[in-house]
Amino acid sequence: MSSHKVLRIATAHVCLQNQFSKELNISKILAQVLINRKITTVAAAEKFLKPSINDLFSPHLFSDMPKAVSLVKKAQENKEKVMVFGDYDVDGITSTVLLKTTLEAMGLDVLHHIPHRITEGYGLNSEIVNFAREKQVKLMITADCGIANHKEVEALRQANIDVIVTDHHEPQNSNLPGASCIINSKVKHSGYPFRELAGVGVAYKFAQAVSDSLLADDLDLVTLGTIADSVPLTGENRIIAKEGLFRLPQTKRLGLRAMIENAGIENKKFTSTYVSFIIAPRLNASGRMANAEVSLKLLMSQNAGEAQNLAKELEKFNRERQKVEGKILEEAEELINHQVNFKDHKVIVIAKEDWHQGVLGIVASKLADRFYRPAIVISINENLCKGSARSIQNFHLFDALMDSKELLDSFGGHAHAAGLLITKDNIDEFRKSINKLASDRLDLEDLLPSTDIDLELNFADLNEPLVKELELLEPFGMANPEPLFYTRGLNLKGEVQLLNRGTLKFWATDGVTTRQIIAFRMSSLKDSLPQAASFDLVYTPKIDNWRQEESMILEAKDIFFK
Repeated sequence: MSSHKVLRIATAHVCLQNQFSKELNISKILAQVLINRKITTVAAAEKFLKPSINDLFSPHLFSDMPKAVSLVKKAQENKEKVMVFGDYDVDGITSTVLLKTTLEAMGLDVLHHIPHRITEGYGLNSEIVNFAREKQVKLMITADCGIANHKEVEALRQANIDVIVTDHHEPQNSNLPGASCIINSKVKHSGYPFRELAGVGVAYKFAQAVSDSLLADDLDLVTLGTIADSVPLTGENRIIAKEGLFRLPQTKRLGLRAMIENAGIENKKFTSTYVSFIIAPRLNASGRMANAEVSLKLLMSQNAGEAQNLAKELEKFNRERQKVEGKILEEAEELINHQVNFKDHKVIVIAKEDWHQGVLGIVASKLADRFYRPAIVISINENLCKGSARSIQNFHLFDALMDSKELLDSFGGHAHAAGLLITKDNIDEFRKSINKLASDRLDLEDLLPSTDIDLELNFADLNEPLVKELELLEPFGMANPEPLFYTRGLNLKGEVQLLNRGTLKFWATDGVTTRQIIAFRMSSLKDSLPQAASFDLVYTPKIDNWRQEESMILEAKDIFFK
C-alpha cells in the first residue's frame, strides 16, 4: 500500500536449507524461515520447532534466589505477614496472582496491592510503605516493578521490612535499590542465562523456587503476561508461550473460562493472536479505565457466577476504553498535523490537557506504527504530567530517556516501550532534547517503514500441507513474526468483494496458479485493484475453517501496484 516501504528479501542459504530439510524432514521453505530467525544449527532448529518444558532453566540459577527462598521460609516458619505489590497491566496482574496464590498454598498470610494507574501511578509509593508498616508486614515482594524504587525500598528496610524485588525492567545504570534480594534477569550478575523474561516469567521462576515445584498448571497465567508484554518469543519465552497456549483452552480458572466463553473463542485452537487481541485487552481494560483489582479478582475467582459477572464488567471497560482511545487518537493526529515538522522531528512528542492516562500507551503505539517514528504521548495535568512512549527499530527508548533524565521526574521501561513523569514546564525542552538525540542516532533510512520478506515464491509453491507445517513456528510475536512471502506480477481474477470491517476478498493469478486473497482493513483499494495493470503481494498463507471446511487463503499484508 505504501510506495515508500522498504522490502528486505532474505538471502537464500541453499546449503543450510538442504541440511535442515534432510535432517529434520521439513520443507526447504520452512528451513529458510528458520534460518531467517537466526537459527543456524540442526540442534537449535529442532529445539525451536519442538520446545519442551523440560528445557526451562533452573530458577536457582538466579544468584539472589537462595536468599529470597530463605526469606520466604523464614516468614512461613514465623507466621509473618507477607505483601505482594504488583502492577496494573496484564504482566503485573498475572505476576501478582501467581505469587499470591503460590504463597497462600504454602500457608502464608498474604496481602496484595495493585496501584491505581491515575491516583497512585506505577511502582511502590510512600502510602504503601505506611500501609505495610501499619499492617505489620514483615516481607514485601514486588511483582513486575520495584527496580527503580530506591527511596521506597529504603523506607521499607528502615521499617524492618524485608524486600524481594521481582522485576524485568531495565535498571538505571548499575544503581540498584537496596532490597534484601533482587530477582531480575536484566540485572548485571543476575546469574540467569536468559535475559528477556517478562515480569510474570521472573515471578514464575521465584514461585517455582519457593514452592520447589514446576507449577505447570500456572503456565496459563505466565503465558498471558508473557505474550501481553510483547517480550521476544524466543528461548524460554517461546517454551512458556507454546506450553501455556496449549493449556489455556483447558484452564481451571473460572474467570479465564468465563472470559473465553464471552469472547466466543472457547472452541478455537489458541494462538498468540487470541491473547494479544482478545484476552489481554480485556484484562488490561480495568487497569486502564478504573482499577486492575477487577481483573485480579476474575483470575482468582472460585465462583462461576461471580466469574461471569466480572467477565462482563471487563467487556464493559474494554468498550469504554475503545471509545476513549479513538477520541484521543483523533485529537493526537490533529495535533501532529499542526505541530510536528517531520523534517526536524524524528520523535513525535505531543501533549494535551487531561488525556486519559489509561490509553496513552495504546495511542503512542498506534502513532509509532502509523508515522514510523518514536512517539511520546503526554497527558498534561496540574502537577506532574504522565507520558507513554513507543519506539521503532534502532532507537532504544530507555537509553534515550536516560540521556534526558535531568528533564524528567521519573521514567522506566525497555528499548521499545517506556513511561515517564515530567513537569509541564519541561515538555518543550524535553521535545528538543530527545529530538536532538534522535538526530544523532537515527538515519533517514531508519524512518522508512520496512518489511522483512522470508522468501519470494510462486503461487504454485504454496499448498495446505506447507501452511500446516508453518504452524510449527507458532507462537508468533516479537522476534518471531509470522512468515511473510512475496509474489510479484499478479493479475486480478474476477471482481473484488467488500466484506465487513473494511475487508476485501478476491482472487489473483501469477499467470500459472490462482489463489484466494483476504485483505483486512484495505477497503480503500477496492477501486484501484481492478484498474491496476498488475500488482505485487506481501502475504502470509493461512488455513481458513469457514463453515468447518478447510481451505488455503493468502492474508495480504501489503499490495504494491505497478
